Amino acid sequence: MPGEVIDHPNPQPLPSRIGDHVLSLAVELDKTKLDEATYIGLQEFRRAADYIAAAMIFLQGNVLLDRDLMFDDIKPRLLGHWGTCPGLTLVYSHLNLLVTQRKQDIIYVVGPGHGAPAILSCLWLEGSLGKFYPEYTRNKVGLHKLITKFSTPGGFPSHINAETPGAIHEGGELGYALSASFGAVMDKPDLIVACVVGDGEAETGPTAAAWHGIKYIDPAESGAVLPIVHVNGFKISERTIYGCMDDKEIAALFTGYGYQCRFVEDLQDIDKDMYRSMEWALNEILNIQKAARSGNPIMKPRWPVLIMRTPKGWGGPKKVNGEFIEGSFRAHQVPLMGAKKHSNELKELQAWLRSYKPHELFNNNGEICDVISNIIPKDDSKKLGQQIDTYGSHEVLNLPDWKNYAVKKGDEASCMGAIAELLDQALVDNPKSLRIFSPDELVSNKLDAVFRHTGRNFQWDEFSNARGGRVIEILSEHTCQGFLQGYTLTGRTGLFPSYESFLGIVHTMMVQYSKFNKMARETTWRKDISSINYIETSTWTRQEHNGFSHQNPSFIGAVLNLKPQAARVYFPPDANTFLSTLSHCLRSKNYVNLMVGSKQPQTVFLSAEEADSHCRAGASVWKFASTDSGLDPDVVLVGIGAELTFEVIKAAALLCKIAPSLRVRVVNVTDLMILSQERAHPHALSHEDFDALFTPDRPIHFNYHGYGNEVKGLLFGRPKLHRVSIEAYAEEGSTTTPLDMMLRNKVSRYHVAEAAIKGAAIRNEKVRLDMHETLSSIRHDIVKVQEYIMRAGKDPDDAYDAPSFNGKASTCSDAGYTDGT
Repeated sequence: MPGEVIDHPNPQPLPSRIGDHVLSLAVELDKTKLDEATYIGLQEFRRAADYIAAAMIFLQGNVLLDRDLMFDDIKPRLLGHWGTCPGLTLVYSHLNLLVTQRKQDIIYVVGPGHGAPAILSCLWLEGSLGKFYPEYTRNKVGLHKLITKFSTPGGFPSHINAETPGAIHEGGELGYALSASFGAVMDKPDLIVACVVGDGEAETGPTAAAWHGIKYIDPAESGAVLPIVHVNGFKISERTIYGCMDDKEIAALFTGYGYQCRFVEDLQDIDKDMYRSMEWALNEILNIQKAARSGNPIMKPRWPVLIMRTPKGWGGPKKVNGEFIEGSFRAHQVPLMGAKKHSNELKELQAWLRSYKPHELFNNNGEICDVISNIIPKDDSKKLGQQIDTYGSHEVLNLPDWKNYAVKKGDEASCMGAIAELLDQALVDNPKSLRIFSPDELVSNKLDAVFRHTGRNFQWDEFSNARGGRVIEILSEHTCQGFLQGYTLTGRTGLFPSYESFLGIVHTMMVQYSKFNKMARETTWRKDISSINYIETSTWTRQEHNGFSHQNPSFIGAVLNLKPQAARVYFPPDANTFLSTLSHCLRSKNYVNLMVGSKQPQTVFLSAEEADSHCRAGASVWKFASTDSGLDPDVVLVGIGAELTFEVIKAAALLCKIAPSLRVRVVNVTDLMILSQERAHPHALSHEDFDALFTPDRPIHFNYHGYGNEVKGLLFGRPKLHRVSIEAYAEEGSTTTPLDMMLRNKVSRYHVAEAAIKGAAIRNEKVRLDMHETLSSIRHDIVKVQEYIMRAGKDPDDAYDAPSFNGKASTCSDAGYTDGT
């Protein structure tokens, strides 16, 4: 069967079976008469922007068509996306007018990030490009550079990114523009984000959930998002879902979401239609905000959304080589791919570009005409490309001293419970610059102490409406991530706690954000921002009750794959170290911080002072669990992760009993990045420091929370790795007991002890003499414990009793299966 054949341009959706009465849900407006100068200014701005955008895709010379085009004027590689550009410049021109007339602070977020030519052309026209990149002057020299260098080495890339002034959204992967927009306006009451959502992007799951963002915006304290759905009908090679929905279907959909829907679709007079629609939308937003700020909030207000129906590639070539271009998927990228080689396409390109009449728009020096300047804001700080919130409004948190929340050494405490106490006060002390975004898991994750002085910010719930809650819980990890990104990139600080197994849902979002932040650090004008902070808890080690689906530490590897300048991964082993780590991460800037820890109560091994020192170092010898404080060991046992470290300590106690001549050094690593090869990461230990911690030549056994290959990758390149053994999560799990999870993945105290004996036997004659018998006993213990668990349905009662040490020996329980077996 042949592929889809489009036999006419800009096909309209087939009529639905919904009754016509539904059309009353859409907003009807009388057109407002525009004065002639403004009307012409809008049209000329768009004409200039569209000309520049099209020229950027094709031209490497003759940028103002001072003569007929030649093949040498065409770039050797034609890169870029034309189809979305005319719609984006239409919106840009009207936002400019809105800012000029109403003095409104607006950020423009563009979901179709491949429409960079449109945005860059507008930024050049308004002078914002020249502010941040002086070589892009508003004259013929700067225009030549913009057009000829686009999508070439050393020029602007084909997608919107951090190098684009005014951008707070990486324009590659689709789906995240809307949620990031909602995050940006939180706690910024005077800010509006105009967010264009392409009808291709509208098909994504993250966008589908993000429409509910209005339900988490308190108009008393936050700004507003004006979504503009650009329905041009086509993706790369197919029609879109929204493009095949008629007005009744779309009006019903958005009414259900909680919006008032206004269609902008009068192609004969699009400027008057858009002008009136934007005026209406802004007035609706201001009315909702006024009610909330006067103490009479509207329950379930209906926020405005604009549905902009314009043809894909509007104003471009109508038909080429017998195929429709404008109003079809063929306008998506480069409409005239043969312009470098085929004279007919070169002539088509010249006719297209000349249709914009560039010599009416630019004088001989390449400067724009006055009528265009009239709709550009005169105040630079109001221009869409120079909104300070997009590049330089970082707010430093006022954090309490974490030591005030420290737990007494030797007590038991939940890491999450401890940090919740600190977060509770931090939210009080930072009522407009700190938020928590979580997928409905705070109580489950034992972080519910944060609710002592605040609540959830769910505006459609009568029990949390208009109460200023600092916590947003929505069961969409994508939406949480988008909120977090928008909030962080506009200067504030956020925290994203989650079940470990489900953070991986936002893997690629996190990567896209990191790419944005990497490029932002390489600009000269983007200022520091808070780090983006994740807490991974309810980890696989204690998800034995939920089963295999909840046992997945793969997000750790996703963070490790980031650039070393960004990646930070921490495994605090107890409550005090987690407090110290969280305090550091909330103060840090420009990183992706991942903190992995336990929510279940467990022994606090370090005092506040010891925890502080341990976290500064990133790792240390735990002398209390080591033989002779760790001097001259036969083997080094390394715990990374709270539960995995506990198993190492239990192993050390067990070894005191079954192999008293074995000398062990116990090390805990809390900052995973110190293991990296020297100079591979800013936190990496030097070879001298590595040998001081782990010895130069003794066997090292790592008991690691994540996947073993992660540690192997970090250690790669360090000398003498033949002495290293690693056990880690091995994709073994079920609904079982905590200790059985350790046994199944070979990270239990018994497996650690077994590895220690094998390593120590290399140099310790006594250990080697008894090795076979000792290992047989350990393996017998494993079988007996597993039999007990299967029979009793629980772990042995003393399985999680913390052993005590005296430095050379320990008082420790039996293997753990003797109680009644």
